[in-house]
Amino acid sequence: MYGDPALPPDFVSLPYANPDAPKGGKAVFGNTGGYNSLNPFVQKGTSPWQLRFWTHESLMGRSWDEPFTLYGLLAESVETADDRSWVEFTLRENARFSDGSPVTVEDVIWSYETLGTEGHLRYRGLWGKIDSIEQTGPRSVRITFNEPDRELALIAALRPILQKAQWKGKDFANAPLQDIPIGTGPYVIDDYEAGRYVNLRRNPDYWGADIPFRRGTMNLDDMRIEFYGDGTVLFEAFKAGELSAVREFNADKWDTQYGFPAVQRGDVIKTEIPHGKPSGMTGFVMNTRKAPFDDWRVREALTLAFNFEFINDTITGGAQPRITSYFSGSDLAMQPGAATGRVAELLQPYAADLPPGTLEGYTPPQGDGSARNRGNLRKATKLLAEAGWTIQDGVLRNENGDPFTLTVLLQQGDTDNQTAIDIYTGALQRLGIQVTTDQVDSAQFTERSSALDFDMTIFRRALSLSPGNEQRLYWGSETADTPGTRNLMGVTSPAVDGLIDAMLASESHEDFVAATRALDRVLTAGRYVIPIWSFDVGRIAHAKELKFPETLPIYGDGPEYMPQVWWYQD
Repeated sequence: MYGDPALPPDFVSLPYANPDAPKGGKAVFGNTGGYNSLNPFVQKGTSPWQLRFWTHESLMGRSWDEPFTLYGLLAESVETADDRSWVEFTLRENARFSDGSPVTVEDVIWSYETLGTEGHLRYRGLWGKIDSIEQTGPRSVRITFNEPDRELALIAALRPILQKAQWKGKDFANAPLQDIPIGTGPYVIDDYEAGRYVNLRRNPDYWGADIPFRRGTMNLDDMRIEFYGDGTVLFEAFKAGELSAVREFNADKWDTQYGFPAVQRGDVIKTEIPHGKPSGMTGFVMNTRKAPFDDWRVREALTLAFNFEFINDTITGGAQPRITSYFSGSDLAMQPGAATGRVAELLQPYAADLPPGTLEGYTPPQGDGSARNRGNLRKATKLLAEAGWTIQDGVLRNENGDPFTLTVLLQQGDTDNQTAIDIYTGALQRLGIQVTTDQVDSAQFTERSSALDFDMTIFRRALSLSPGNEQRLYWGSETADTPGTRNLMGVTSPAVDGLIDAMLASESHEDFVAATRALDRVLTAGRYVIPIWSFDVGRIAHAKELKFPETLPIYGDGPEYMPQVWWYQD
């Protein structure tokens, strides 16, 4: 994205891959919930998230040891204008789909158009920014963009490529379960039972085994995904030896509940993997499309009532620090105190409409650590009164006499967040707020959150060291009210939209950092999410036979990392 790639043109393998890793073995992973589709590229249905990474490929692939740098995958070469107004890819002559048919320019063009018009919402934004896509040679395709945006060339390189012939005469957007998209990836689905499991095997005829980007990766012969009703059942399955690895997100549980016999025998290894990525945002998001959550004073009051210090100590033993902003823990994070320099300059045009604290500085409220948290509840009461909500006969009501009600949407088996909400409910009731918790299964949770049918729900948005166009999907106005939007909080802010534009138009790293820090300020001061604990280190418990390279990428143990470069060895 900025500067030069870290690896030379003749690199042998990715720096965090072992080019001599042995092939073979099997690993079983667990997902919670179920699935009713094996097509991860459409809006309809729920599919195993891993399929996009294991069965399909794009023209180029991302190195997880650089903020945002791509290397050739299906494409053997890439050329782009100095201003990146167009990008041209040349396909590798030996690139093949899993059925042995060659990958053609026709497949590439069809994939971009189909995903852009009928695919999942996350793929549609790029299509509107393409002025033309045309074949320029036997294996070459050029994409010309209709707006200045230096990141578009990289985004285009990461679109999955599907086989056009497979979908002739079929409805791509509404395909039945058995219509499994044919890809070029190292793995193919060889067995499945809807909602129960999916089994994938490494394609012995995989076309790309020897290209530098793939050398030392995708080493396991078989990978199976088992589905469980909730995280508790999944963990018990792991303890019983039915799963090969689990990720643990609770530091206290990691310290206190991983002493079971397999760990004591050394059959299961506890591994901690550091990373250098931003915290992202994890917490409880409020639906600002609805009153009274459209009032920042109400959102601040609800944040004040969330007794983080006490809740964190109860759930994680206080071991995991609180997220302080969307990009906290990285150089992209907003700096303490008032905005200065280029950041202040970028914010100034929007000053009249910015949430309080954006220019002056804002940090999430801190409690006193006690169970009652009286000081913050007094502040919350005052803010609610300013917003028109007062206690009447023990119930918080507005001037029309309507009670303040809050419905929290959670997924069944989400024990940590349910515990947090149980503690939080007590504080809200002391404010006179009537709280209802709706615990639903994974399918209903997906359906309701996609339909924006919630007041508050759990929220997790991972962010990279090179944020870009995906920020429009996360908090841009254009899709804020679209069913299935990733902008769950419903942000519609000219400042957010303008700062994303400034970030994307940056031609220097310094301008990019300033724009991101300014965006971080607006989002954080917007009080859209009650932030909880960060995941400052990756925690993976795994079978002793699963090994990984000593060199770790800066992105740590991202979900794509483990199956990509780990291997099986007795």
